[in-house]
Amino acid sequence: MSVYVVAQLAFTDEARHRRYQERFADVFRTSGGRLLAADEAPVLFEGEWQGDKIVLMAFDAEEDALRFLGSERYQEISQDRRAGARTVALLVRGW
Repeated sequence: MSVYVVAQLAFTDEARHRRYQERFADVFRTSGGRLLAADEAPVLFEGEWQGDKIVLMAFDAEEDALRFLGSERYQEISQDRRAGARTVALLVRGW
């Protein structure tokens, strides 16, 4: 069953976030996942949103997503993401 990782970010230190972003593609490349969206200008059509960016990733299985998210390489670059943005992240199971 496919799973999706949805992350909403609100920048707190944009330079640190950009450092994370510069390193993300290289780390993600070997994850087996697909980056579906990384949008810093999403269109709000209902409700309230205080974020600066939305990210959507797809993985073939929950285990693949968790393996990537918990990997040493991803955790290393995530120090800059955590320092550079408040993040709300969800793992969503597909049909």
